[in-house]
Amino acid sequence: MLDSANFKVNLGLYVTEKRADGFHNLETIFVPVHNVCDRIEVVPNNGNVAFTMTGADFQVDAEKNLCVKAFRLLQQDFDLPGITITLEKNIPSGAGLGGGSADAATVLKMVNKQFGLGLSTERLCEYAARLGSDVPFFIENRPMYATGRGEIMQEIDIDLSEWKVSVFKPDFSISTAEAYAHIVPISGRPHLCNLIHEPVEKWQNLFPNDFETSLFPSYPILAEIKQKFLAMGAVYAALSGSGSAVFALAPHPIDLSPYFSGKNL
Repeated sequence: MLDSANFKVNLGLYVTEKRADGFHNLETIFVPVHNVCDRIEVVPNNGNVAFTMTGADFQVDAEKNLCVKAFRLLQQDFDLPGITITLEKNIPSGAGLGGGSADAATVLKMVNKQFGLGLSTERLCEYAARLGSDVPFFIENRPMYATGRGEIMQEIDIDLSEWKVSVFKPDFSISTAEAYAHIVPISGRPHLCNLIHEPVEKWQNLFPNDFETSLFPSYPILAEIKQKFLAMGAVYAALSGSGSAVFALAPHPIDLSPYFSGKNL
Protein backbone atom coordinates (compact mmCIF):
# COMPACT_ATOMS: atom_id res chain seq x y z
CA MET A 1 0.00 0.00 0.00
CA LEU A 2 1.28 3.45 -0.97
CA ASP A 3 0.07 6.76 0.44
CA SER A 4 1.22 10.34 0.97
CA ALA A 5 1.58 12.58 4.02
CA ASN A 6 1.13 16.34 3.70
CA PHE A 7 2.30 19.07 6.08
CA LYS A 8 0.54 21.80 8.08
CA VAL A 9 0.93 25.48 8.88
CA ASN A 10 -0.35 27.40 11.89
CA LEU A 11 -2.64 30.39 11.66
CA GLY A 12 -1.62 32.02 14.91
CA LEU A 13 -0.03 30.19 17.81
CA TYR A 14 -0.55 31.22 21.42
CA VAL A 15 1.45 29.56 24.19
CA THR A 16 -0.90 30.15 27.10
CA GLU A 17 0.64 28.36 30.09
CA LYS A 18 3.18 25.80 31.24
CA ARG A 19 1.59 22.64 32.55
CA ALA A 20 2.51 20.60 35.61
CA ASP A 21 3.60 17.73 33.33
CA GLY A 22 6.23 19.92 31.68
CA PHE A 23 4.30 20.48 28.45
CA HIS A 24 2.68 23.75 27.45
CA ASN A 25 -0.94 24.55 26.71
CA LEU A 26 -1.39 26.32 23.42
CA GLU A 27 -4.00 27.67 21.09
CA THR A 28 -3.66 27.53 17.32
CA ILE A 29 -5.41 26.87 14.04
CA PHE A 30 -3.94 24.01 12.01
CA VAL A 31 -4.33 24.15 8.25
CA PRO A 32 -3.26 21.25 5.95
CA VAL A 33 -1.06 22.10 2.97
CA HIS A 34 -0.26 19.81 0.04
CA ASN A 35 2.56 21.72 -1.70
CA VAL A 36 4.88 18.76 -1.12
CA CYS A 37 4.21 15.40 0.53
CA ASP A 38 6.17 12.55 2.02
CA ARG A 39 5.54 9.20 0.35
CA ILE A 40 5.03 6.10 2.47
CA GLU A 41 4.80 2.47 1.43
CA VAL A 42 3.65 -0.24 3.83
CA VAL A 43 4.15 -3.91 2.86
CA PRO A 44 3.44 -6.89 5.16
CA ASN A 45 6.21 -9.41 5.66
CA ASN A 46 6.71 -12.55 7.69
CA GLY A 47 9.47 -11.18 9.87
CA ASN A 48 10.06 -8.15 12.04
CA VAL A 49 9.70 -4.46 11.28
CA ALA A 50 11.96 -3.18 8.50
CA PHE A 51 12.30 0.56 7.92
CA THR A 52 13.99 2.52 5.14
CA MET A 53 14.09 6.30 4.74
CA THR A 54 15.30 8.25 1.72
CA GLY A 55 15.48 11.95 0.94
CA ALA A 56 16.43 13.12 4.44
CA ASP A 57 19.78 14.62 5.36
CA PHE A 58 19.88 12.56 8.55
CA GLN A 59 19.33 9.00 9.67
CA VAL A 60 17.72 7.74 12.87
CA ASP A 61 17.43 4.36 14.49
CA ALA A 62 14.36 2.67 13.03
CA GLU A 63 12.70 2.14 16.41
CA LYS A 64 12.94 5.88 17.13
CA ASN A 65 11.16 6.88 13.94
CA LEU A 66 7.53 7.87 14.42
CA CYS A 67 6.39 5.62 11.57
CA VAL A 68 7.76 2.57 13.38
CA LYS A 69 6.46 3.82 16.73
CA ALA A 70 2.99 4.16 15.17
CA PHE A 71 3.06 0.57 13.97
CA ARG A 72 4.42 -0.71 17.31
CA LEU A 73 1.58 1.05 19.11
CA LEU A 74 -1.02 -0.83 17.08
CA GLN A 75 0.99 -4.04 17.31
CA GLN A 76 0.58 -3.93 21.10
CA ASP A 77 -3.19 -4.26 20.75
CA PHE A 78 -3.61 -6.27 17.56
CA ASP A 79 -2.16 -9.46 16.14
CA LEU A 80 -0.17 -7.95 13.28
CA PRO A 81 2.51 -9.54 11.10
CA GLY A 82 5.86 -8.00 10.35
CA ILE A 83 5.95 -4.97 8.12
CA THR A 84 8.26 -3.13 5.77
CA ILE A 85 7.91 0.65 5.86
CA THR A 86 9.57 2.75 3.17
CA LEU A 87 9.54 6.51 3.75
CA GLU A 88 10.49 9.06 1.11
CA LYS A 89 11.05 12.38 2.91
CA ASN A 90 10.14 15.53 1.01
CA ILE A 91 8.87 17.63 3.92
CA PRO A 92 11.85 19.20 5.71
CA SER A 93 12.40 18.36 9.38
CA GLY A 94 12.91 20.87 12.17
CA ALA A 95 10.69 23.28 10.27
CA GLY A 96 7.48 23.48 12.31
CA LEU A 97 5.55 21.80 9.49
CA GLY A 98 4.70 18.58 11.31
CA GLY A 99 6.22 16.23 8.74
CA GLY A 100 7.11 13.51 11.22
CA SER A 101 3.68 13.72 12.83
CA ALA A 102 2.04 13.49 9.41
CA ASP A 103 4.06 10.37 8.63
CA ALA A 104 3.00 8.72 11.90
CA ALA A 105 -0.67 9.53 11.36
CA THR A 106 -0.52 8.21 7.82
CA VAL A 107 0.98 4.92 8.98
CA LEU A 108 -1.80 4.56 11.59
CA LYS A 109 -4.42 5.04 8.90
CA MET A 110 -2.67 2.77 6.41
CA VAL A 111 -2.23 -0.10 8.88
CA ASN A 112 -5.85 0.29 10.01
CA LYS A 113 -7.03 -0.03 6.42
CA GLN A 114 -4.59 -2.66 5.18
CA PHE A 115 -5.18 -5.07 8.07
CA GLY A 116 -8.89 -4.34 8.52
CA LEU A 117 -8.59 -3.24 12.14
CA GLY A 118 -11.86 -1.30 11.96
CA LEU A 119 -10.62 1.58 14.10
CA SER A 120 -12.80 4.69 14.04
CA THR A 121 -11.37 8.15 13.49
CA GLU A 122 -11.84 8.80 17.21
CA ARG A 123 -9.83 5.70 18.15
CA LEU A 124 -7.11 6.54 15.66
CA CYS A 125 -6.87 10.00 17.22
CA GLU A 126 -6.44 8.39 20.65
CA TYR A 127 -3.50 6.35 19.36
CA ALA A 128 -2.14 9.41 17.56
CA ALA A 129 -2.18 11.53 20.74
CA ARG A 130 0.15 9.00 22.37
CA LEU A 131 2.71 9.65 19.64
CA GLY A 132 2.74 13.45 19.67
CA SER A 133 0.69 16.57 20.26
CA ASP A 134 -0.11 17.36 16.63
CA VAL A 135 -0.35 13.79 15.31
CA PRO A 136 -4.17 13.69 15.84
CA PHE A 137 -4.56 16.66 13.51
CA PHE A 138 -3.20 14.62 10.62
CA ILE A 139 -5.75 11.87 11.27
CA GLU A 140 -8.49 14.43 10.62
CA ASN A 141 -6.36 16.43 8.13
CA ARG A 142 -8.70 19.39 7.76
CA PRO A 143 -8.65 22.89 9.32
CA MET A 144 -8.85 22.61 13.09
CA TYR A 145 -8.88 24.92 16.07
CA ALA A 146 -6.59 23.23 18.60
CA THR A 147 -6.06 23.70 22.32
CA GLY A 148 -4.44 21.72 25.13
CA ARG A 149 -1.10 20.43 23.86
CA GLY A 150 -2.63 20.65 20.39
CA GLU A 151 -4.56 17.39 20.64
CA ILE A 152 -7.94 18.91 21.64
CA MET A 153 -9.46 19.86 18.31
CA GLN A 154 -12.57 21.46 16.95
CA GLU A 155 -13.29 21.58 13.22
CA ILE A 156 -13.31 25.12 11.89
CA ASP A 157 -14.63 26.48 8.63
CA ILE A 158 -11.87 28.17 6.59
CA ASP A 159 -11.81 28.64 2.84
CA LEU A 160 -8.35 29.52 1.55
CA SER A 161 -9.01 28.37 -2.01
CA GLU A 162 -8.36 31.81 -3.47
CA TRP A 163 -4.99 32.12 -1.73
CA LYS A 164 -1.68 30.45 -2.54
CA VAL A 165 0.35 29.11 0.38
CA SER A 166 4.09 29.61 -0.07
CA VAL A 167 6.61 28.21 2.41
CA PHE A 168 10.30 28.93 2.82
CA LYS A 169 12.54 26.73 4.98
CA PRO A 170 15.95 28.32 5.63
CA ASP A 171 19.00 26.09 5.65
CA PHE A 172 18.85 25.50 9.40
CA SER A 173 16.41 23.77 11.72
CA ILE A 174 15.06 24.62 15.15
CA SER A 175 14.38 21.92 17.71
CA THR A 176 11.19 22.02 19.74
CA ALA A 177 13.25 22.16 22.95
CA GLU A 178 15.14 25.22 21.74
CA ALA A 179 11.95 26.94 20.63
CA TYR A 180 10.31 26.50 24.03
CA ALA A 181 13.43 27.43 26.02
CA HIS A 182 12.73 31.17 25.87
CA ILE A 183 8.97 31.19 25.48
CA VAL A 184 6.92 33.29 27.91
CA PRO A 185 3.31 32.03 28.17
CA ILE A 186 0.58 34.65 27.87
CA SER A 187 -3.06 34.08 28.78
CA GLY A 188 -6.26 36.07 28.45
CA ARG A 189 -6.12 37.03 24.78
CA PRO A 190 -9.09 36.87 22.36
CA HIS A 191 -9.53 33.30 21.20
CA LEU A 192 -8.27 32.62 17.69
CA CYS A 193 -11.45 30.76 16.80
CA ASN A 194 -13.42 33.98 17.31
CA LEU A 195 -11.19 35.92 14.93
CA ILE A 196 -10.94 33.53 12.00
CA HIS A 197 -13.91 34.96 10.12
CA GLU A 198 -12.32 38.38 9.89
CA PRO A 199 -11.11 39.20 6.34
CA VAL A 200 -7.79 37.55 5.49
CA GLU A 201 -6.32 40.99 4.88
CA LYS A 202 -6.68 41.70 8.63
CA TRP A 203 -5.06 38.47 9.83
CA GLN A 204 -1.53 39.87 9.99
CA ASN A 205 -2.42 41.80 13.13
CA LEU A 206 -4.83 39.23 14.54
CA PHE A 207 -2.88 35.95 14.41
CA PRO A 208 0.55 36.26 16.03
CA ASN A 209 2.85 33.31 16.59
CA ASP A 210 4.39 33.57 20.06
CA PHE A 211 7.53 31.76 18.92
CA GLU A 212 8.41 34.72 16.74
CA THR A 213 8.97 36.82 19.89
CA SER A 214 11.28 34.21 21.39
CA LEU A 215 13.13 33.14 18.22
CA PHE A 216 13.49 36.20 16.00
CA PRO A 217 16.14 37.84 18.24
CA SER A 218 18.33 34.72 17.88
CA TYR A 219 17.46 34.17 14.21
CA PRO A 220 16.96 37.62 12.62
CA ILE A 221 16.93 35.99 9.17
CA LEU A 222 13.46 34.63 10.04
CA ALA A 223 12.12 38.15 10.48
CA GLU A 224 13.74 39.10 7.17
CA ILE A 225 12.04 36.18 5.40
CA LYS A 226 8.69 37.17 6.87
CA GLN A 227 9.10 40.79 5.78
CA LYS A 228 10.20 39.72 2.30
CA PHE A 229 7.03 37.68 1.89
CA LEU A 230 4.96 40.72 2.85
CA ALA A 231 6.96 43.00 0.56
CA MET A 232 6.29 40.63 -2.35
CA GLY A 233 2.53 40.76 -1.98
CA ALA A 234 1.61 38.39 0.86
CA VAL A 235 -1.42 39.41 2.91
CA TYR A 236 -0.28 37.22 5.80
CA ALA A 237 3.13 35.81 6.75
CA ALA A 238 4.24 34.02 9.91
CA LEU A 239 6.48 31.41 11.40
CA SER A 240 4.87 27.96 11.20
CA GLY A 241 4.74 26.16 14.50
CA SER A 242 8.06 26.53 16.32
CA GLY A 243 9.95 27.10 13.05
CA SER A 244 12.18 27.35 11.22
CA ALA A 245 9.84 27.51 8.19
CA VAL A 246 8.01 30.73 7.41
CA PHE A 247 4.86 30.68 5.29
CA ALA A 248 2.72 33.24 3.49
CA LEU A 249 -0.74 33.62 2.03
CA ALA A 250 -0.82 35.59 -1.21
CA PRO A 251 -2.85 35.83 -4.42
CA HIS A 252 0.13 34.26 -6.21
CA PRO A 253 3.00 31.88 -5.33
CA ILE A 254 6.09 33.58 -3.92
CA ASP A 255 9.56 32.11 -4.43
CA LEU A 256 12.18 33.41 -1.99
CA SER A 257 14.99 31.12 -3.12
CA PRO A 258 16.72 33.94 -5.09
CA TYR A 259 16.99 35.95 -1.87
CA PHE A 260 17.75 33.48 0.91
CA SER A 261 19.60 30.20 1.36
CA GLY A 262 17.12 27.41 1.87
CA LYS A 263 14.23 25.61 0.26
CA ASN A 264 11.00 26.97 -1.20
CA LEU A 265 7.95 24.72 -0.84
